[in-house]
Amino acid sequence: MTQLLDLALISEKTLKHYNERAAEFWEGTRDHDVKQNIEALLRHIRGAPSFRILDFGCGPGRDLAVFRSLGHEPIGLEGSSQLAAMAREYSGCEVWEQDFLALKLPAGRFDGIFANASLFHVPSAELPRVLRELGAALKRDGVLFTSNPRGNNEEGWNSGRYGAYHDLESWRAFLERAAFEELEYYYRPPGLPLERQPWLASVWRKRGESVEI
Repeated sequence: MTQLLDLALISEKTLKHYNERAAEFWEGTRDHDVKQNIEALLRHIRGAPSFRILDFGCGPGRDLAVFRSLGHEPIGLEGSSQLAAMAREYSGCEVWEQDFLALKLPAGRFDGIFANASLFHVPSAELPRVLRELGAALKRDGVLFTSNPRGNNEEGWNSGRYGAYHDLESWRAFLERAAFEELEYYYRPPGLPLERQPWLASVWRKRGESVEI
């Protein structure tokens, strides 16, 4: 019961943070250039477009609109009710309002999942389960893109939000044990020395049944 209460508190406080700052968050992120990340996902998806893409943690809908403009079939998933409403209005796409820690996803629906600046909010203890659920939502050989602020495997509260900050080795271990095969990784923003690249981006292909942890 303690674990359940802790997870509920993590979701409640983190979503409260975003709901209260939705307009500020949109103004601060609407001009971010994540073309590199979008291209990294799309070039690894097999088959002919258009692709069904889940934008996991879509925020106000910036990247949903880009995927749609490229001719794909994106659906957003967002925990914050305020951001979800903004995403629907801005992108014109369907947006599911779901808690990252209580997902209800259709099986085998998506060619790709775009988890840009979202999965770091999942506590490490819950990450294996969430990754398996994302894998189950992908089609056979589907692709998962992730980008998270990197760290030294610390986690906890940061400015009112819960975050887990993995290094490359830790992140690899989680994804590999959840039955994903690494395709590529890189640090962002591009063109800067490593110490000025706080984001770890990686691309993974679903490779079969997940391994229980």
